[in-house]
Amino acid sequence: QVQLVESGGGLVQPGGSLRLSCAVSGLPFDRATMSWYRQTPGKKRDLVALITWLDSATTYLDSVKGRFTISRDNAQNTVYLQMNNLKPEDTAMYYCYAVNSQKTYWGQGTQVTVSS
Repeated sequence: QVQLVESGGGLVQPGGSLRLSCAVSGLPFDRATMSWYRQTPGKKRDLVALITWLDSATTYLDSVKGRFTISRDNAQNTVYLQMNNLKPEDTAMYYCYAVNSQKTYWGQGTQVTVSS
């Protein structure tokens, strides 16, 4: 059974930082392209950051470039999202997403709230 378990969300003031983690089990993590998405109520889920399995190439949503960093630890089967200089507009539910052998998997999400 494939499981993606996010953690690290919470309430933070503008300008603050959080690090999200997504622990993956049940699939060959070193062959999975991993992503973080986010969603606010009534809106579609948007890709925030992606990291490939082949060469750890990364892609970012324009509005988070220079502030967020996605990384992966294949030994720990974990993908991270370091979020710095957080803004109120970053408030959302953040989801971990895995693609492996044309199959896709979602985590349950972790809430990030940026507010003073």
